[in-house]
Amino acid sequence: MPEVRKASVFLWFDSEAEDAARFYAETFPDSRIDNLVRPVNAVPGTKAGEVQIVEMTLLGIPYALLNAGPHTVPNDAYSLQVYTEDQAETDRYWDAIVGNGGEEIMCGWCKDKWGYRWQITPRALMASLTDPDPAASKRAQKAMLTMKKIDIAAIEAAKRGD
Repeated sequence: MPEVRKASVFLWFDSEAEDAARFYAETFPDSRIDNLVRPVNAVPGTKAGEVQIVEMTLLGIPYALLNAGPHTVPNDAYSLQVYTEDQAETDRYWDAIVGNGGEEIMCGWCKDKWGYRWQITPRALMASLTDPDPAASKRAQKAMLTMKKIDIAAIEAAKRGD
């Protein structure tokens, strides 16, 4: 029996919730599909026996992905931020999202093929942006504003003033 949840992040999909959940679960650690809700009777947006809701854990956080039709589309008001430890991890997540029909945006943001925005954020970037030296932080931010996928070496070089 699935765990009883008190809350979860809820994402709306036209009809691809299960595909998205499988992609997310395969791409990110501590992610899995926990439950597929298949109503016995038809409900708006879902035929009887089809997946209506996918309950999943995404990066350790409970999510519910709903197949409910095209009435609501993702927008910039919601994004998923993923912290990375190094350039290899940054590249892996970025390339998975963009390479699976997604789109590059700016400053470490990209959009998956379902329209949800992701911030692939190296911890080194956050450390640079909060550097106690205001000039170093400003240089790092200026460098970040020229990037799509974050290049950690370039951020650190900018922070140093190289």
